[in-house]
Amino acid sequence: MADWSDPRTGAPYVTAGAGADARDAGLRSYMLSVYNYMASGVLLTGIVALLFAKSGAIAVLFTEQANGAVSPSLLGWIVMLAPLGIVLVMSFGQMRLSTPAMQALYWVYATVMGLSLSTIFLRYTDTSIAQVFFATAAGFAGLSLWGYTTKRDLSGMGTFLIMGLVGLIVASIINLFLQSGPLSLALSVIGVLLFAGLTAYDTQKIKSMYFYVQGSDMRGKAVVLGALTLYLDFINMFLFLLRLFGSQRN
Repeated sequence: MADWSDPRTGAPYVTAGAGADARDAGLRSYMLSVYNYMASGVLLTGIVALLFAKSGAIAVLFTEQANGAVSPSLLGWIVMLAPLGIVLVMSFGQMRLSTPAMQALYWVYATVMGLSLSTIFLRYTDTSIAQVFFATAAGFAGLSLWGYTTKRDLSGMGTFLIMGLVGLIVASIINLFLQSGPLSLALSVIGVLLFAGLTAYDTQKIKSMYFYVQGSDMRGKAVVLGALTLYLDFINMFLFLLRLFGSQRN
């Protein structure tokens, strides 16, 4: 999640005539750029994950145990933690970084995430991964479209969703030690619902951001941060759905 303040209050939605046409065209161009970056990032992550897993190079970072668990090497831990560092740099350094630097960090992030997520090809069958991916894509598209088109102000959902996300992270850390199957199942269901809500909420937030960055040098950065936000929503929803419906390898 990008660390933005909520821009909804006072956004100049009501205009008329040629001004309205220009605004709508600019907004469509802005959102299209966000979606293009987001989709390209997801595609890059998927390609890197697939090629890395199938090439056998994954053994450099991760070792598959006899019980099906995956054990990361020291380099594997670095790869797994690197995306968090990149997100923090992009979120808190957005005012200092240039647009090309933000774009470069985004592509590095998508690539490193591909390396980190390559382990799903060790645990789940290729068919189930593909099925869950396309199901996630369909659900994400519908939720994001609703967030973009709805007249309802979704800002009230924000605090609830963020609090739920924090609780989910804490509970997931606790379950690393408990190894509770029922709790893991409950967390996966909650995770899907949370990121479904965040997809709609973030889409509306990104749409509203356009009215504050149009015509400024922040527009390019806002596009990248918006793409990163939706990318995270998509990837997390996909991973939780994969835990629920993915078929594990024998």
